[in-house]
Amino acid sequence: MTEAASETRTVPPTWHCWIRQIHRWLSIAFTAAVVVTFFAMAQADPVVWVAYVPLLPLGLLLLTGLYMFVLPYAGRRLGGRSGGSA
Repeated sequence: MTEAASETRTVPPTWHCWIRQIHRWLSIAFTAAVVVTFFAMAQADPVVWVAYVPLLPLGLLLLTGLYMFVLPYAGRRLGGRSGGSA
């Protein structure tokens, strides 16, 4: 085995990887907020503002999801690759 093959290469995380990871964790936070909201609203005298708690992670999910949706199209446009056949 050569020296180069035995070395482990680590790729530094890019901005896109961080956004994807944040999006994954936000989905978990959103799901937990919805479950907590269901339990809180099932109480005898529920607090109304608890129903708005899931909106924060949902809004952040919207932003990160739109970013990831637009990313391939922006990369094509900025990279100068044409969509037509050559």
